[in-house]
Amino acid sequence: MNFNPMELMEELTATSKKLAKGYETLSEIETVDVATTPKELVWQRDKVKMYHYTAEHKVKCKTPVLVSFAMLNRHDVLDLQQDRSLMKKLLDEGLDIYIMDWGYPTKADRNLSMEDYIDGYMNDAVDFVRRKNGVEKIHKMGICQAGTYSMIYASLYPEKLASLTTYVAPFDFDTDKCMLFKWTKHIDVDAMVDSMGVIPGEMIDSAFGLLNPSMNITKYLGVMDSLEDKEKMLNFLRMEHWKQDLPAIPGEMYRKYIKDLFRDNLLIQGKMTLGGRPIDLKNMTVPYLNVYATDDKIIPNEASQAIMSKIGSKDKKEYPFPGGHIGVFVGSRSQKELAPAVAKWVIERC
Repeated sequence: MNFNPMELMEELTATSKKLAKGYETLSEIETVDVATTPKELVWQRDKVKMYHYTAEHKVKCKTPVLVSFAMLNRHDVLDLQQDRSLMKKLLDEGLDIYIMDWGYPTKADRNLSMEDYIDGYMNDAVDFVRRKNGVEKIHKMGICQAGTYSMIYASLYPEKLASLTTYVAPFDFDTDKCMLFKWTKHIDVDAMVDSMGVIPGEMIDSAFGLLNPSMNITKYLGVMDSLEDKEKMLNFLRMEHWKQDLPAIPGEMYRKYIKDLFRDNLLIQGKMTLGGRPIDLKNMTVPYLNVYATDDKIIPNEASQAIMSKIGSKDKKEYPFPGGHIGVFVGSRSQKELAPAVAKWVIERC
């Protein structure tokens, strides 16, 4: 191996200049704003809130849409910035959108169950939107974990929905294509819940980080090339802000989530219950659009696709999105292709 002191000095000098410029760029950034699309609080129960987005374009579908994001992260990623906002793009395409905010559970919420969230908060929010708009049915969208919960909801309350769209949502948990699905088969969830009450978001985030340990190294090496570009740095900081905003999960809900879904895979088998009622997927008869990411490293495609043969819907369609799990929400292709296609599908069913 040849050692060239001059080349080393030149590389160190270039890196020093990048770091100096990066410090200058960061010093110019006072705040990092996310979720800036205008919306107003219209409903609240306990820590759970619901917002209504202000439409700047003509509404093409008078039947409103209620969006729910996973409880494991904040919904802000759906509106990360104006040119990377799934919510803004759907608004621009003519949808009337409400979004749920699950809030930040504390130890006082340790006993909140899946029933509380689906039969309680989600159902109450759906009823509010129905009353407010004078309609019998609304469109429902659910992302990741909330997509699974929305499918459960649609199986129990199909008469309240005009359509259901899920994004990168798992339904069949009997897969070994992702380490996450393997780990959850063996964790002692009872010990976790009984000892902690609520599950810290940082603990769950650490598990996701282990799915791709080299990602953080690659991420921070890559940001070196963006130090001189203020807009690129803002993009990076917005995403980091979202990734660090980690709500806790109520223990009792988490217990059922891990046992009934990840461990025992009861939903897809038709054996799951909610509040003592069986969840029969054949009762999910509303029009259905299943969006999954072809390069998803978190939710394997087969975990999403398996639902298609189990539900009772006659009007059902799959949308394979070319990209990864997060790209469904923030990728440029999501803005150009996915959001317009989803909006068109919903509007055709208004």
